[in-house]
Amino acid sequence: MRLASPRPRLLKAVAAACLLSAPLAPAATAGTPADGNDRHRAGEVITVTTARVGAPGNAPVGVVPFTDAVYADCAAAPESASGCVTVGGVDYPYEIGRLEITVAQWVAFLNTADPDGRDPFDLYDENESGETWPKYGQIEFSEDARRGRHYSPAQPQWADKPYGFADFLDAARLVNSLVNGRVLARGVHTEGAFTYVTYKVRLSPRTERGMYDLDRPDTTRTEKTGFVVPSQNEWIKAAYYDPNGGGTDSYWKYPTNPGVFGDGDATAPGPTVLNPTTGDVTNASTQPLASYRPSGGAAPSWCPAQVPPADCTDVNPFGLDPTTYADLYQGSLSTVGQARSTSPWGTLDQGGNAVEWTDTITPPPTGQDFGRVWRRLHGGVSNAAPYQMWPSAVGLQPQDNVFYRHTYPWLGIRIGVVGNVAPEGR
Repeated sequence: MRLASPRPRLLKAVAAACLLSAPLAPAATAGTPADGNDRHRAGEVITVTTARVGAPGNAPVGVVPFTDAVYADCAAAPESASGCVTVGGVDYPYEIGRLEITVAQWVAFLNTADPDGRDPFDLYDENESGETWPKYGQIEFSEDARRGRHYSPAQPQWADKPYGFADFLDAARLVNSLVNGRVLARGVHTEGAFTYVTYKVRLSPRTERGMYDLDRPDTTRTEKTGFVVPSQNEWIKAAYYDPNGGGTDSYWKYPTNPGVFGDGDATAPGPTVLNPTTGDVTNASTQPLASYRPSGGAAPSWCPAQVPPADCTDVNPFGLDPTTYADLYQGSLSTVGQARSTSPWGTLDQGGNAVEWTDTITPPPTGQDFGRVWRRLHGGVSNAAPYQMWPSAVGLQPQDNVFYRHTYPWLGIRIGVVGNVAPEGR
């Protein structure tokens, strides 16, 4: 295993965070080492399923960040030091991941993007190891493994959990790998009112250009068709906008159910209960449901059965004593999709589980960016209260926040699709 002491990197990260990070209210070079004439070579194959989102030209709503309301527009919103943000309107049909990207999918990407185990783009951090962080470490690195097999899930139970250590640049590199890869098959099916599209894709090792040009820190989409990191408006529409007019001004309060704006958490979904050694949801018959920390209650939690109980509660990469550790680190990521509560478009886990990156660039909260690019995130969190699942929970972070990536194991990815992505030759 390639395991280095996390302390030096953590100290550097803490120093950077003191200057540059904000609470979650939540230098790149061209070409990868595997670049070459064959853009498909050596890539692993993954399958991703998206939900189709229609009703182009839907009306947006106004939100005052982290407040319990939506407004027909920002003119109707009360004055606030936080201002008002218009969200949710999208003028075109698109697709968004039915589920969050899993650890198994991320491992396939790591082994494609970094087949030699040299990690030139900092896709892996020591704290992601189960040996370093028994309760939260998702992925192991083996220096002695054969080419294209250096990365693996820390335990089998992690394979179907959301990948939780992502920054935006990680998400963009995965999308570039999909865009530069080869779509082997595409299928469309319906489940009730929802339409899903399943893509089988051979990933490409080319990660620095594609949908996003990572030579540019403030990169935006370079193509009108392809896989993407969803924008904030795409994400919010898929999670909350009801084409049948439910909710308030056609927007739900939670991605799991319409709820009632203004009632606090009275109509929040129920919290998941997890199998303590597998992370599977055990109370899916209770609906609506999401993985989050209810007010006055315990966050969903599990630790792999292979880990000694004392290591689950005591061992962490920061040297925290067990009491402090238990206070700071509450909440675990649950098996994707098992909460079973769908958004108005058929997505799962947009409320709770991991918070998810969007590609929407936003001004920093202080007005000074210190040369960094800030982007929006959304999605509730398994360690957070119900308000994080509201449409007004428009979080923001630097796209490359080393501190959060090193210490916050709930940062996830959900991909999207714009335009018509079809197998080559069709």
